[in-house]
Amino acid sequence: MTQDIDDRDVPEPREGGPDENGEGAAAPAAGDELAKARRERDEYYDRLLRKTAEFENYRKRVDRERRESAQYAAGDLLEALLPIVDDFERALQTEAGPDADAYRLGVELIYKHLQDLLARRGVTPIDTVGQMFDPHVHQAITYESSPGRAEGEVIEEVRRGYKLGDRLLRPAMVKVARA
Repeated sequence: MTQDIDDRDVPEPREGGPDENGEGAAAPAAGDELAKARRERDEYYDRLLRKTAEFENYRKRVDRERRESAQYAAGDLLEALLPIVDDFERALQTEAGPDADAYRLGVELIYKHLQDLLARRGVTPIDTVGQMFDPHVHQAITYESSPGRAEGEVIEEVRRGYKLGDRLLRPAMVKVARA
């Protein structure tokens, strides 16, 4: 713990009294020491403030990096789940016989739980059909002439794409209109 130095802590210099050499220099020396001590105190206080601010910035940066790292680690796992989602979607698109209603309900329930899990983790599907082709989020697998559609408009989604926040997990595979 530091003590503040003020005028009360310094003894009063003797005026006009001789120093060791017989000269009257005792008063200016005490004033110089006091000024030097105050400068040192101010320098140390300034250093303390700077180090405190640096440490606070470091702590915030480490927290932010830890959150980002956890999000990216989760992103890898979520990306690995996407082919399973694709399989469920294909299973739900197939025609089932009349005796398969219970089976279909079970598959729909599992699919819904999986979609809810992805949504809770921040995974969102990418809009495709009717949108203009965007190479940042779409992967064109074919161009087809399509009357009534604008050049570069997505006309069919072959495989759904997903994002985790702003990060692209997987681009959407699409068919694009050609004029």
